Amino acid sequence: MKIALLGTGFGQAHAAVYAQRSDVDEVVVFGRTQQKLATISDQFGFATTTDLDALIIDASVDLVDICLPTRLHTEVAVRALQAGRDVLIELPLATTLADARRIVAAQQTTGRRAFVDMFSRFSPANQHLRQAVADQRYGPLTVLEVEGRTALLWEGYDLGLDTVALDMMHADFDLVTSLLGQPHTVHAAGTGGPGGRGSAAEVILGYPQALARCASSSLMPQPYGLRGGWRATFTGAVLENVTRAGPTGQGPSTLTEYTPDGERLIELPVISPYAAMIDHVLACITRRADNLIEPASALAALELTLDVHQRLTQPVD
Repeated sequence: MKIALLGTGFGQAHAAVYAQRSDVDEVVVFGRTQQKLATISDQFGFATTTDLDALIIDASVDLVDICLPTRLHTEVAVRALQAGRDVLIELPLATTLADARRIVAAQQTTGRRAFVDMFSRFSPANQHLRQAVADQRYGPLTVLEVEGRTALLWEGYDLGLDTVALDMMHADFDLVTSLLGQPHTVHAAGTGGPGGRGSAAEVILGYPQALARCASSSLMPQPYGLRGGWRATFTGAVLENVTRAGPTGQGPSTLTEYTPDGERLIELPVISPYAAMIDHVLACITRRADNLIEPASALAALELTLDVHQRLTQPVD
């Protein structure tokens, strides 16, 4: 299998996964900066190029993995699909719903496979929570609290107030909307870090019989890394997930169940959600799995993400 990996920022996390896979024969990395390309080539042994057009139309490429700045996602994804390539698009899918729907339309028109990196859907803790809600194991879900705190771990991602919703909270909103749907009310507040680097945001989502709170901060010092998790309160129990990770999403995660009968630690498989996501994509390409992360499935979370983004960047007096 041959992968065209576009981008040298967050693309490094994808590169680390491809480097460990025996079914990936070749990876060609596109970038604009020779120094960054050289770093990736030295670390992983991948070929590099500065010719985006030639790489997209290369008939030997099985998957175009788009880790470019979000504003470029739509144009590049549509071009790749029309060139007959399957595409994987990093979060967020697009900067507008109209652009996201252009990608969905291009996928449907061309008949190619398209994926969006909803990596959090492959988190074992999140899968446990989704199943608990689906089978009403503990009664109705009444409160969902999601929190993420990180240092600035990815070069080129300042995670300021103008990007924190799109680059950091999108996956949280995917979890919330999949469990509770679109909120009836949205309240958002945030503060930016020094010089626009880093930010913190708090979002309260109201439902007729439930409440969700999503909090994110990128103001942590480097040694802090990436930490977070969620707490789900049901009428009959509480589930609490605590996660600690680095730039590639790898790290320990615990899930604890609290009921009137006591406290129980639930064993989780030790996996990287990013690696599991890419495993799913490659399984779909080789027709060993059905696509669980089609762009159309990300539209609900993107709609909420863009709403919150607007509230954080254009607050109403």
